Amino acid sequence: MKKTLITGITGQDGSYLAEFLLDKGYEVHGLIRRSSSFNTERIDHLYRDFHDPAARMYLHYGDLSVSGQLMDLLYDIKPDEIYHLGAQSHVRVSFDMPEYTGDVTGLGTLRLLEAIRKTGINAKFYQASSSEMFGAAPPPQSENTPFQPQSPYAAAKVYAYYIIKNYRQAYDIFACNGILFNHESPRRGETFVTRKITRAATRIKLGLQDKLYLGNLEAKRDWGFAGDYVEAMWRMLQQDEPDDFVIATGETHSVREFAERVFEKLDLDYQEFVSIDQRYFRPTEVDALLGDASKARKQLGWEPKVSFDQLISMMIEADMEAAQKEKTLIDAGYTVSNGK
Repeated sequence: MKKTLITGITGQDGSYLAEFLLDKGYEVHGLIRRSSSFNTERIDHLYRDFHDPAARMYLHYGDLSVSGQLMDLLYDIKPDEIYHLGAQSHVRVSFDMPEYTGDVTGLGTLRLLEAIRKTGINAKFYQASSSEMFGAAPPPQSENTPFQPQSPYAAAKVYAYYIIKNYRQAYDIFACNGILFNHESPRRGETFVTRKITRAATRIKLGLQDKLYLGNLEAKRDWGFAGDYVEAMWRMLQQDEPDDFVIATGETHSVREFAERVFEKLDLDYQEFVSIDQRYFRPTEVDALLGDASKARKQLGWEPKVSFDQLISMMIEADMEAAQKEKTLIDAGYTVSNGK
């Protein structure tokens, strides 16, 4: 049975990847941060008590800023594969917390690589790179497009990208960069624009909310489904030689178009409910991201399965179910805070 370690297992990608690897027969270990409140809801359906003989997923407290702890975990687990998804991954927040973002998102990758080097374990390593690294570079963007990062988050990811390449060359570590373009799902965090739109639109439809405040409606992104993209991560680590790959759909849509489609599917006019709030604009904007994933299609045999329209419908369905539950509670006289 192969063993894997996933950092960021409680996030959107981590939960889909854990599902995928458990289905493949892996023993899955996840790194989680200690918190006074539970944040494991995305993977609760996968969890079995460790006393259960059928248990194959184990969670470990840890932090990407503590190198010694990471080294101890690798010694204890001895994973065959490591998927490094953990990061401070919100682009707008990275302007408010640049030092923390650089430490966790950039240096966190270095600490894991050093743990591999010092422990001497023979683990294949996946680094979650980001299309945000391309920044101001004109689309379409491929593995050969120069990076022009436009945020502290993107700059930290560029550092992590190059330290992966350096350790691959210097220490013969099997390490891959997956340059994933935007990928969404019903499990996307509620502060990310796509989920913010679908959640607000369904609540507006049921009379639970009046307005939706957004930033730059003209920003264009290449949006895919997170469940499709985790398969590409796995395929990278099944190759004979490590390499770097862009993962994308090859289609681009604006935030305005995303909002228009969502509200349209709910028989609403987005213009009646969407207002602009300058606080959601970034100090430096990324205007257009459009990925060229032809290398991944050819070498990995990977193709996106879920279309843009199917993704929107999937997210609306999940958020409508949540909004209906909220409305039922309110109608019954319960006080609901923040829709939960």
